[in-house]
Amino acid sequence: MADLKKMTCFECGQVNRAPADRIAGAKCGTCGAKLSSTKPIDVDLATLQKAARNDEVPLVVDFWAPWCGPCRTMAPEFSKAAQSVSGDARLVKLNTEEYPAASQKYGIRGIPTMIGFKKGKEVKRQAGAMPGSQIVSWIKGV
Repeated sequence: MADLKKMTCFECGQVNRAPADRIAGAKCGTCGAKLSSTKPIDVDLATLQKAARNDEVPLVVDFWAPWCGPCRTMAPEFSKAAQSVSGDARLVKLNTEEYPAASQKYGIRGIPTMIGFKKGKEVKRQAGAMPGSQIVSWIKGV
């Protein structure tokens, strides 16, 4: 029997199980959306909380805001990293201006901040903008 990993669908919020060796092509059993992407996905706070709690595939969150210069500088680098780690980790973005409760919930003191979650626990945190190659190296430790 294949090793199954839980992943939350970022479209409908349903928790799915997918074979570990086919995460990159897995689709949601409810809505049919792809569960893994080569681009970072924008999420709301409720979806992030559900994914952080349930997902067994590493989840990396970029907490950012539109007015933040370093956040805008890091955005294309975060996108490059998403392409590099597709299938091994899922990258999402949460706009802290739209969801200010996220900053309090996750103790965000400065942005951009990346937090890595694995199996319901925060395993890694990094504040400040980084180039894509450094983000990929950081993600491999999640």
